[in-house]
Amino acid sequence: MSFNLIEKSKENIIIVAHRGSSGGNIPCNTMAAYEIALRQGADMIEADVSCSKDGKLFLFHPGMEYPHLNKLVSLKMRKFSSISKLKYVNYDRTPTQFGIESFDDFLEQFKGRCFINIDKFWDNPEKIYEAVRRHGMLDQILVKSKLSKNVVSVLEEVSPELAFIPIVSETHPMHKELMNKKINYLGAEVLFEKEESVLASDEFIDMMHRDGKLVWVNAIIYDHKRQLSGGHSDDSALTVSEDFGWGWLADKGFDFIQTDWTMMLVDYLKKSGKYYR
Repeated sequence: MSFNLIEKSKENIIIVAHRGSSGGNIPCNTMAAYEIALRQGADMIEADVSCSKDGKLFLFHPGMEYPHLNKLVSLKMRKFSSISKLKYVNYDRTPTQFGIESFDDFLEQFKGRCFINIDKFWDNPEKIYEAVRRHGMLDQILVKSKLSKNVVSVLEEVSPELAFIPIVSETHPMHKELMNKKINYLGAEVLFEKEESVLASDEFIDMMHRDGKLVWVNAIIYDHKRQLSGGHSDDSALTVSEDFGWGWLADKGFDFIQTDWTMMLVDYLKKSGKYYR
């Protein structure tokens, strides 16, 4: 299988499963959640990567120990031999059969199968890059970050070939500058609270496409008080209408949509004729 996000974006809207597809007794950031996401039609899975006290990479969202494990612990202060014995809890805080996976096992399981967005890359860039390179998966990986001089320097020095998109809010003043950097600048993740934002305008999206760049939008909701896509979200798709939530994002021409409801989003886009380009 060939992995090229620019070419993939010409075929269909790229569906990103946020931490996999979890629910019921199946927690996020587990092999089960990622396998389910692929069965539901995800093109890309998003994974949070942490590092243990003894330098072992594993899948877990930093700072989420209490909600996901029901324990007041700090995993970064533990050795992986201890971490690997822990079990996730479900939404009722009941222990599940699912443990915390090593990053190496995760990469090996999904090698050659899908695109992968590695979140928290910037906490351990050298270690993560080396693991990805060792598994021969550089073409499958996308990393994102808010922009800073340090981020650009790390990309240039450590991982210039990794696909990168900056996370921008309301404006994207560094577009032209990034195009001249020795990095694999793929596009931008846009965050906007109102649909009238410059980042949601036809002019901005058309400009990015003319320059050969892709635009990522989030249908996910972290906090309903801070909208990431002008109110057009998973929540509004499911409680107002799919056309208002997901349809608006598809019609604007965004190339990636990140969701917590993979199957329903894919089903809607295909039924409405908005999935294929």
